[in-house]
Amino acid sequence: MFRMLKSRKGISPILATLLLIVIAVAAIIITYAWVITFTGSTTNQAGIMLRKDAVYWQLGNVTLYIRNTGISDAEVSAVYMGETAESLEEQTPTYDPPTKLVEKEGGSILEIYVTYPWTSGTTYHFRVAPTVGESLYFQVAAP
Repeated sequence: MFRMLKSRKGISPILATLLLIVIAVAAIIITYAWVITFTGSTTNQAGIMLRKDAVYWQLGNVTLYIRNTGISDAEVSAVYMGETAESLEEQTPTYDPPTKLVEKEGGSILEIYVTYPWTSGTTYHFRVAPTVGESLYFQVAAP
């Protein structure tokens, strides 16, 4: 029996190295595919999704009503307004509630008051930027 084991030959070191490399690459590909699938499905379900409810125009003022339909609370960090998408300027609005917080899942509406000398019949572009998440961009024609 000892003679039988001694006469057996194993695989060559080159073939063993190639086999280990193939196994390692396959494991990396499988892990990458799993991570991409997991993060893609997770980020689609979570986050901040701002929506415009309404825009009201008063003499020299614009009021924006913003709702959050995501599953995380959103805090607005900046509001931009302009006559074209390229000419957006940061505004200094006031907020109601003053915390600038839009609660998750449409639980609350944030009122944003912007002082802006608007002209009737002109289309204005808006961008509401939360501290985290995607900005809300929309355009509305003044009455």
